[in-house]
Amino acid sequence: MARRKVTPTDSQRPVKLAQPPPPPSKPTKRAKKTTARAATSKKASCATVKPEVNTDKNPNRWDDWVPQDRLRKFTDENRELAKNLVQEMNAQRKSTASRPSNAASVKKKAAGSDRLGSSARASEELGTSRGTKRGRDGKEVEGTEKEEDYLRRPAIKLHIPDNLKSILVDDWEKVTKDHKLVPLPSKTPVNVFLDDYEDHEKQRRREGSADWDILEEVIAGVREYFNKSLGRILLYRFERPQWQDLHSQINKGAGELSGKQVADVYGVEHLLRLFVSLPDLIAHTNMDSQAVSRLREELFKMVQYANRTIPKYLTEAYENPGDQYIESVR
Repeated sequence: MARRKVTPTDSQRPVKLAQPPPPPSKPTKRAKKTTARAATSKKASCATVKPEVNTDKNPNRWDDWVPQDRLRKFTDENRELAKNLVQEMNAQRKSTASRPSNAASVKKKAAGSDRLGSSARASEELGTSRGTKRGRDGKEVEGTEKEEDYLRRPAIKLHIPDNLKSILVDDWEKVTKDHKLVPLPSKTPVNVFLDDYEDHEKQRRREGSADWDILEEVIAGVREYFNKSLGRILLYRFERPQWQDLHSQINKGAGELSGKQVADVYGVEHLLRLFVSLPDLIAHTNMDSQAVSRLREELFKMVQYANRTIPKYLTEAYENPGDQYIESVR
């Protein structure tokens, strides 16, 4: 009898069960952080955009959300600023690594060189407050500071372009060697330069913003520094009789100089000398490192503006004061 091939019906066929889905994996810290950042970024896009800055080769905890007022446009001027800041930071790291640990070595090194590279005139005037003064009884005099505290203060290095350096050298030679003077009152005094710079910068800033207010504060500070420091640290010996005569006229409040400031009389030739001395002057303030860094950016812009526009502010020719003036100086 022939066998009949039996085909199983659908109900008789073995049922193949589907594999259960794999259990959800536990999210890593990185995934949580990325999700949180995405959510924060989505919320921020509804209000103010804050780009995230990732520090290369550094832990993620160093990443930061940066507001728009801390960003700068990609311009040649800002590229130059960034380049100078990197150079200064590298130089500061090298000097910190090679600095002796004991206080005696620090004092010896600081006494042998000018830490800020500023003019000798500013160092002579301000250097007296660096060391610790003591009275006859051996106690420290109130109002002075230890040199270690002075060296710990935030310092800046203000980059002076070569063009302005050459102007400073020519100015020094004309006054000290050729015995000539800048004609005063200047036709384009310091206040004119500062007003022009303020008008130029305000066109690039939003009125009422923090940048706008900082600009006004920095310009007012530079003007005040110039008025206060000119007769103390910014003049050569040959210029002092000229200064004494003009200063007496300003104090009397009569004549052509009535109601004038020093910044209304002297020109950019002397303002350039202040730029050289500013790092040493700022080192004697109580500003924190963040304020010093922002001040350095503003001063850098001012110096760059001076470098571009300096020809129209310089005096045409130095004047010969005469034999009588020269003899009075000797």
